[in-house]
Amino acid sequence: IVGVSIIGNKGKDTVSINSERHYPLQSVFKFHIALVMLSQIDQGIFSLDQIIKIPKKDLLPGLYSPIRDKYPEGTSMAISEILAYTVSASDNVGCDILLRLLGGPAVVDKYFVDNNFKDVAIKFNEEQQQDNWNLQFQNWTTPKAANEVLEAFYYNRKKLLSKKSYDFIWKLMIETETGKKRLKGQLPANTIVAHKTGSSGTNKEGLTAAVNDIGIVFLPNGQYYFISIFITDSKENAATNEKIISNISKAAWDYFTKNTK
Repeated sequence: IVGVSIIGNKGKDTVSINSERHYPLQSVFKFHIALVMLSQIDQGIFSLDQIIKIPKKDLLPGLYSPIRDKYPEGTSMAISEILAYTVSASDNVGCDILLRLLGGPAVVDKYFVDNNFKDVAIKFNEEQQQDNWNLQFQNWTTPKAANEVLEAFYYNRKKLLSKKSYDFIWKLMIETETGKKRLKGQLPANTIVAHKTGSSGTNKEGLTAAVNDIGIVFLPNGQYYFISIFITDSKENAATNEKIISNISKAAWDYFTKNTK
């Protein structure tokens, strides 16, 4: 099942396919978590340069973590660096550290409810959802809602973030290292794409629950479009799932490069 939401030409051109279905967020929710952390930094609750101790016991063995790989005995680092690892490198240790600092997934979930975002549900951290296959389905969104969040923060509607925090999050999104064969896979080299990926792995029945990528793609003429693609219940291999995303992304690119002024 493939869900697609595309918004371009300043909202005049849209495509929606299965875009109101619920899809597991997986690591896409690290973008949402980062937004909430930056909101609390703007309120003075935390600061970007605040140093956080990461003990060895918090390094989550078995989960993907460049932090753990680099610092197997634990370390201390600034919140800004934890955010960079979490968003740009999709680090699971960094993600759960941020959630603990914020007070848990419920705080993130409430932020989106309080700011009138619909169809965003965040109930469990990475350790929990990676330990129990079924829990990932309770961290969900729709392609339509994913694009609405991207739009709100790109345009900084309601001034949700300070300029410093706003600039910081988009830099991290542009520097995303994961999913090079997804939204960016067939686009021209050096195309700027601010995006966040999510992946579930495959269960013993051969089902993949999530292969996702959401982002903003910038065109050569300076215009841009929002695109969120979620794949679920797939029996295809990883390469095929990523090719589905890159094919859709390339089709959107071809259209908007010809039809955006």
